[in-house]
Amino acid sequence: MTSPPVDFKERRKATRAMLIARRLAVPVAVHERWSALIEASLREGFGALEGMTVGFCWPFQGEFDARPFVTDLRGRGVRAALPAVVAKAQPLEFREWWPGVAMANGVYDLPVPEGTARLTPDVMLIPALGIGSQGDRLGYGGGYFDRTLAALHPKPIAVAIAFELSRIATIEPQWHDVFMDFIVTETGIEAATVDRLEKLSAAGFRARFAALAAERGLPRREPDQVRPREP
Repeated sequence: MTSPPVDFKERRKATRAMLIARRLAVPVAVHERWSALIEASLREGFGALEGMTVGFCWPFQGEFDARPFVTDLRGRGVRAALPAVVAKAQPLEFREWWPGVAMANGVYDLPVPEGTARLTPDVMLIPALGIGSQGDRLGYGGGYFDRTLAALHPKPIAVAIAFELSRIATIEPQWHDVFMDFIVTETGIEAATVDRLEKLSAAGFRARFAALAAERGLPRREPDQVRPREP
């Protein structure tokens, strides 16, 4: 495959810098309010995640902090995992996480669990710098989540999490960019369809999620099989 032209790379670089600055400029009280709305949407739809393995990210540069939500999910039978970069230009490895687990510094000095089990996520909660109008996501440029989603079979359900200020018309998707299945912002949940984003209620999200999980053959346990997990 041919590499993107230099001007395209420069546009993406400039867009990333603009979006990071925009997010870091959000006042603390506003960030907290938006984060609470995102968490409320996630909690309303959390039943769709029960009995699954959820990959998420440690918050970085003003991102939404998913740890309280994921901690609650663990009490409902979910296994949680954080990503680790194991080699440049390779898929991520996910290691089981729980509050208080021993951690080591990884890429960008982000903490990663030390010595815990390697897990394969059924669902990934992925932070987004930019979100386009079709479920296209702009990250930090390493391509790790794209490689991971492309490498895993069955493909995990990809849920991008961002603030509304991350909206852009398009990220100018390339052949290697993997589109998200769902987008969650402070205004609610959207599903990525063929050519647009569709707003969903919590019930609509659960139904769409269940159908997608069944279509991909992702493992799910019935509610009476789900038990709280201990570290």
